[in-house]
Amino acid sequence: MFKGIHHAAIIASDAAAAKRFYGELLGLRIVGEHYRADRDSHKIDLELPDGSRIELFTFPGAPPRLDRPEALGLRHLAFAVEDVAACKAALEAKGIPVEEIRVDETTGRDFTFFKDPDGLPLEIYQA
Repeated sequence: MFKGIHHAAIIASDAAAAKRFYGELLGLRIVGEHYRADRDSHKIDLELPDGSRIELFTFPGAPPRLDRPEALGLRHLAFAVEDVAACKAALEAKGIPVEEIRVDETTGRDFTFFKDPDGLPLEIYQA
């Protein structure tokens, strides 16, 4: 069912400091930088040598602890899958609630979310 990790998204308190840490200090390749004015949000895309990615975000007023998807720290963990609908059905068959499937406005790919027992958002993403 799961093929691997597609990306991990992290919310940082400072875009420049996060970019320096992940890009310069850790050596991850910066493959994209976007400022979304409608959200006053920065997004920095970083790539690991195996092609997996980390997405760094900033959001004004993000709470300092992980209690909702826009909190500082880990935003969600995404699993690459062949078929989002089939994976959703398989998870639901095991009693795991899964949100409705959405389409990524940037890539056109299907995705959806479910949560672990502690409420950490987990994503399944069309590979």
